[in-house]
Order: sequence, then structure tokens, then C-alpha cells
Amino acid sequence: MKPVAVITGASRGIGRGIAEELAPTHHVVATYKGRLDAAQSLQEKTACEIFQCDVSQAADRVALIEFTRAKFGRVDLLVNNAGISQRVRADVLEATEESFDELIHTNLKGPHFLTQLAAKWMLEQGSGRIVYITSVSAFAASVNRAEYCISKAGLAMSVSLYAQRLAPHSIQVFEIRPGVIRTDMIAAVEKVYEERIAGGLIPQRRMGEPADVAKAVRAIADGLLDYAAGQVLNVDGGFHMRGL
Repeated sequence: MKPVAVITGASRGIGRGIAEELAPTHHVVATYKGRLDAAQSLQEKTACEIFQCDVSQAADRVALIEFTRAKFGRVDLLVNNAGISQRVRADVLEATEESFDELIHTNLKGPHFLTQLAAKWMLEQGSGRIVYITSVSAFAASVNRAEYCISKAGLAMSVSLYAQRLAPHSIQVFEIRPGVIRTDMIAAVEKVYEERIAGGLIPQRRMGEPADVAKAVRAIADGLLDYAAGQVLNVDGGFHMRGL
């Protein structure tokens, strides 16, 4: 039987790229929140299972695990990809608690507690792999995106906690930190990023694509990094490097 991969936020962007990469070798459960049309087009292309899930909601997280258990009886890989950006970019001195709460619930609380559910199941199985898709914003401060940065920094700690807890049980947890990736999340500022990249923002001098992140997930899914528990993979064109 093919291994089973659950990928949250898989109807578009990075998540879709990951689903397309894994579909030939895995049974994929791809979640979506609101874009049924995008999820259905992914299903038509890959023959994956699609499941509506708002990761910020506890009932939805439980339902996702129950659906996967009923359909396949196991889970081999969880990819925590679902996330949102703030509705309005606002200076940290002006950003609202409502925006903060929304991002923390979706970007941090949701993946953290979905991982808890999946990890307990993986402990029953005695195996599994978990991937968090975070962001360079986990360490690079943007003063007009404070809530987003804080949510991603919190995810990085969630990775460390689960990696330490689960490694003795042959369950590896990894963090992938994408840089500037060409998705609809950055569509409004894509030209600005292109100009900054041309000016030297990223050593490799190009914007990333969802496939770049998907290849890193592929390496994890295939067991190529099974002695690297808790590893952070910077898929950012070298953005994380410091130079003088």
C-alpha cells in the first residue's frame, strides 16, 4: 500500500505544489478551507482525496484525522502548510489584536494541535514523519507584518518541541523555511520583491517556486533525512546567509 500523506492548505500555492509532487507515490489527503474549485482541480489532476478543513477550528482538526483514519487506516506524513497572511499590513504600533488573534489561531495554534493529534496516532503506529512549512519570517522581522512573523516564529518552536518529544520513537519532525515564493499570497507585492531580488536581496537572484519547497518535502517523505530530526531546511535561495 502507498504511504499516506496529509497536506493542509493544499488547494493552492506551496501546498498544491507539495500535493502534486507526492501524488505519484502517496495517497494524498489535501485540505482546503474555502476554495472548493481549486481543490477540485487538484483532485482532477492528481486523484487525491480532498477535505474541507479550517485548521484554526478544533472540530475540523479532529474531523480531518478521523477522515484519514477511516479512509486509509494510517498516516505516514503530515505536512503543516495551511496559513494566512494578515488582511492589512500595519505598523507594529498600529496592528490590531483581532488581526493578531486570527493569525495566531490559524498559523500557530492550528498546526500545533493538529500535530498533537497526528503524533499520537503515529505513536500508535510506531512511525511517521511531520513537516512544518514556516517562513524566513520566523527570524526576519518585518515591522508591518508583526503578527505573521510572531506566528511563524512560534511554529519554529513547535517543531523543536515535537522533534525532541518524538525522535526517540522513530518519528521525525522537520521545519522547512521558504523564502520569497511565487504564490498568490505575494501577488500584490510580487513586482516589489522582483526588484529587491534583482538588487541583491537573495544570493541566488531568483524568486522561489512552489516546486522548490515540494522537492524538500520529497526528500523528507522518501526518508533521505531520517537521521536529521528537528532539522531546519532553508529553501530561500540563500536569504538566511549573512555576509559582509
